[in-house]
Amino acid sequence: MRVISLVTEGLERTAEVGGLEWLFSQDADIICLQDTRCAEHTLRDNSFFPDDYHPYFLDHYEDPKVNGVAIYCKQLPKAIVWGLGFDKFDSQGLYIQADYTDVSVGSVLVPSGVGGPGAMAEKMTFLSQLSSHLEKVRNKRRGYILCGGWELMAHHADAEDAGNSSSLPGLSASERGWLLDLFSSGYSDAFSEGDPELGAYTWWPDGDDAGGLRTDTHIISEILLERVRRAYIYDEKALSRHAPVVIDYDLTL
Repeated sequence: MRVISLVTEGLERTAEVGGLEWLFSQDADIICLQDTRCAEHTLRDNSFFPDDYHPYFLDHYEDPKVNGVAIYCKQLPKAIVWGLGFDKFDSQGLYIQADYTDVSVGSVLVPSGVGGPGAMAEKMTFLSQLSSHLEKVRNKRRGYILCGGWELMAHHADAEDAGNSSSLPGLSASERGWLLDLFSSGYSDAFSEGDPELGAYTWWPDGDDAGGLRTDTHIISEILLERVRRAYIYDEKALSRHAPVVIDYDLTL
């Protein structure tokens, strides 16, 4: 099973630069998109709705030009979950999940935390609620793959120009601590399992001339740890300031 994740920074913009054409040519079973910045009902072009995929969207309730997540499934899922049951956040278009018999695949967009103490407090509130959710589902006898724009890094090595700086997005002590706690609780970074080589980055927040960050990945439950077969980041062409993360799993839907 191949799963691709991409923070689009606008689905329509990604389509304009050939991103959809690339995504739909990769023989992926599931494509998880974040930061779509559009309303599903406004997508008139057939290119957004290919015949061999079942697409599902969760838009920001008040302003579809903000946030938004989507998931494209080749095989019809048994169920789609819109949101996580978080009263404050579900209307913001941050999470959608496709359920199959033995595995669930989610597309998640973590609030950025950029913009001052209030924004960071909101991010950490979301992450705290997500921790509680992941603890509840951790021991279920099924796999979980959470794909997304996490805006989090566990290690300074995940930032090209980090040095000892904690001012980079996702690298503060509280953010790193949350992610490290998650990994110690039984979840894993699937990309590191499939390609542990350092120096792979997925986000260039200040453009190509600045340092890259590895903030985008698939986070998987422990039951899937031995199922990661291959992982890579596609950076040959810029589809947004983020690069797609492609991971092959020894799974069938």
